[in-house]
Order: sequence, then structure tokens, then C-alpha cells
Amino acid sequence: MTAPPSPAPPSPALPSAFLGPPIAHRGLHDRRGGRIENSRAAVAAAVAAGYGVEIDVQASADGEAMVFHDSGLSRLTDESGPLCERRADDLGRIGLKGADETIPTLSEILAVVGGRVALLIEVKDQGGRLDDTGVGPLEARVAALLTGYHGPVALMSFNPASVAACATTAAGVPRGLVACSASGFEGVGLTRARRAALAALADYAAVGASFVSYSHRALPTPETARLRAGGAPVLCWTVRSAAQEAAARRHADNVTFEGYPAAIRG
Repeated sequence: MTAPPSPAPPSPALPSAFLGPPIAHRGLHDRRGGRIENSRAAVAAAVAAGYGVEIDVQASADGEAMVFHDSGLSRLTDESGPLCERRADDLGRIGLKGADETIPTLSEILAVVGGRVALLIEVKDQGGRLDDTGVGPLEARVAALLTGYHGPVALMSFNPASVAACATTAAGVPRGLVACSASGFEGVGLTRARRAALAALADYAAVGASFVSYSHRALPTPETARLRAGGAPVLCWTVRSAAQEAAARRHADNVTFEGYPAAIRG
């Protein structure tokens, strides 16, 4: 019988910068303005406006951390197929639809942000199962790129195994869980019990998380309320209007937003 993994050490606390200005979801993107999600232009616009920035990272075939949300290329580029089957140099030549730029690397985005605002990095699940399948190489590459980076930065993932891996690869970086209602996990082929456990943040203590980012539509939950009452920051995703933001802030310490000019409070 295999022994269960040891609990990860506690994460560093989330810096106060993440609880200030709203966080621009995949940067301050605006397709009509030529700023595509997770692009250099979208991130630069968010930084210029004084917002925090949330981005996604996926692994290329040769292990580079690429800033891109989807596992497939077709929605945001004129190419098709899995991103993970292309090398970084190839991906760096693929244009983003509606923009005069290509898929960026995490290294490039770190240079754009330059530590000036809070940077929230979501490590995307690489195995498609929200377990330890495919976990390790991307987390290690992200950690290597963050070595020497100066500025408020945090890591998070829907995959608890990824968050736990970051305790080893990036021990000095705050880490958190991303979650939603149990029904939101249906698309990844999980059992009903596992979906419920993910929604209930059952792995929070075991992975040593110090914050959560929860779907605003599901807030509050008993677990988010309990964590928040105990001092753990609760972020939420993704609000798309001032009215949604106002409702979310009753149960969350900050919002991730898109599609409207979120106010920066004094």
C-alpha cells in the first residue's frame, strides 16, 4: 500500500498588493483595440492603468512556459492542435488573432510587468485530470524564471497537485487554489466525489495554500467563508460589470475582472 504524500509546507502569505487594485483577467484585453488576452499589449495596458495582472501559463513541447490560456491553439490563433506539441520557438512565431504580436513566453511577460504591479500566475493543468499527471516540469520552469524577479507575484492552479509541487519548486512564492462549484469541474472527467472535494477546497491545507481564487458566481461557500474568517485572502474570478463586482466584494477581498473599467479604490 502506498503511503499518502506528506502535507506541503505552508505557503508564504499573499502580499497586500493583491488586495489593492483589481486584477485584470489575462491582462487588460480588448479585442477591438488589438489587445488580445494574455498578450504583451494587454499586460502592458493593465500595468499602465495601475491594475494587478492575472495570466495563464502552459508548457511548450520543449518545456518553456508560454503565456496562453487554452491547451489548443485554434481559438486565439490561425493554427490548430495542442500547444504542448509545439516548441517555444515555433509558438513564438504564431500570431494572435486580431493583434500585431505573437504568443509570449513568461520571461517576456515578466519583463513587461517588471514588478510594478501584482502578478497572479495560473499554472494550467497539464494532464487533463487535475491530479499529479504531468505535474512537475512546468512548475519547475516557472520557478526558475521567477528566481531573481522582484515584485509581488503569486502562483495558483485548479490542480492541487500543481500547487503542492510549487511548494518545492518555488517555496518562497505564495500559492493558492483556484476553484468553482462542483458542476464547473464536470468537463475534466472527474468523479462526483472528486468534483465535490475540489469545490470544497478539501486539499487546501494539504497543499499548504495561503489564498484561494473562487468563481464569484458560487460565493460565498462554507469553505471560503471559513477561510476568510480565519484571515486567508479570498480572491474571485471573473467579474464582468460593476454590479457583479459589488456583489462579489461582499464575500471576497479582491476581484479579477474583464470587460469594464474596474475602479481603483483609494
